[in-house]
Amino acid sequence: MSDRVTSLQDSLAWLLTPLSWGYAGLMRLRAWLYRNRLLAVWEPEVLTVSVGNIGWGGSGKTPLAGWLLDWAAQKGVGALLLTRGYKAKPVAYPYVVKQGALAEEAGDEPLLLAREHPDARVVVDPVRTRGGRFGIRRFNPGLVVLDDGFQHMAVHRHVNLVLLRPDDLLEQWDRVIPRGSWREPKAALKRADAFLIKTGPEGFQRLRPRVDQLLGRFHKPVFSFQVAPVGVANVLSGESRRDFEGGRYLLVSGTGDPDAILRSARHLLGGSPAKHLKYPDHHAYTKADVLDMQSAAKGLGCDFILCTPKDAVKLGPMCTPEFWQFELRMAFGPSTIGAKTPFNIWWKGRYESVYLRRVAPGKQKESNE
Repeated sequence: MSDRVTSLQDSLAWLLTPLSWGYAGLMRLRAWLYRNRLLAVWEPEVLTVSVGNIGWGGSGKTPLAGWLLDWAAQKGVGALLLTRGYKAKPVAYPYVVKQGALAEEAGDEPLLLAREHPDARVVVDPVRTRGGRFGIRRFNPGLVVLDDGFQHMAVHRHVNLVLLRPDDLLEQWDRVIPRGSWREPKAALKRADAFLIKTGPEGFQRLRPRVDQLLGRFHKPVFSFQVAPVGVANVLSGESRRDFEGGRYLLVSGTGDPDAILRSARHLLGGSPAKHLKYPDHHAYTKADVLDMQSAAKGLGCDFILCTPKDAVKLGPMCTPEFWQFELRMAFGPSTIGAKTPFNIWWKGRYESVYLRRVAPGKQKESNE
């Protein structure tokens, strides 16, 4: 959340706090209705994992969902990702995202996932029970990933992963909309099977007292992770480089956490950009935007325009040879269950235990017959 929005919320706390209490009460009632099956809940016959968060902003949902799709591909497990497709405008639903689709048709994040994970199936549908039934019937997956699914309780999940930002454990803790960035009050965190915090090992160590104080009551593991840039790649040619070898660059970002993008660029490239052009999250880029970028780069003597992979998808065919994107890699760090038990180790064991609980009884019955 931007400092400007936070400052405005603080200045209007006297007005927003009562509204926040009312909204939190409605969300508690909604969760109770789903928990007691007074609102319809569909349970997929396939092992389903939700990747979601408690608040707004760049908590790392899309990279983690992508990591799960890669993990499934490496294990030979067919994966289906269900997403509402924020700002997607397909002709009809359910919509299967093809690699050659347009961002305005598929949504930027679904298109990015479909392009980077060709072995998976990505289905866009705001009614995820409908999209899920369709996807399972058509593709017969072995794993379903419910993108941004923590509040989407109409679909039952067998593993609930909740992502947090460091700020969620600091100034934003339990500040529910409109007083803060949280979509639900802290009691909702009881539904989590594990928490993941987007921070490095040192940041996790600094946060550990707050982690123990605030999350310890839920008795669930807490993991750290980073989305680390390891290089840059030309958007058009795919050429990879470690860096720009000291060349001047213009940074462009349209994400929920532009400051994190700036820090990543500085760390990777060893210096600040000549300028950082910030656009809103999910911004629909136009040709005029691209001309502004090119004009700014030329005026500042920049040979490179650097953006995120999500921005590159949205810019699409408007990109020219000077456009480059980060090459990113998920890096899992220490956790509350030990430095030698990062999320990827825990996930393997969790998947196998849930899979065996769901599948083994049926196999045993078949063998007895």
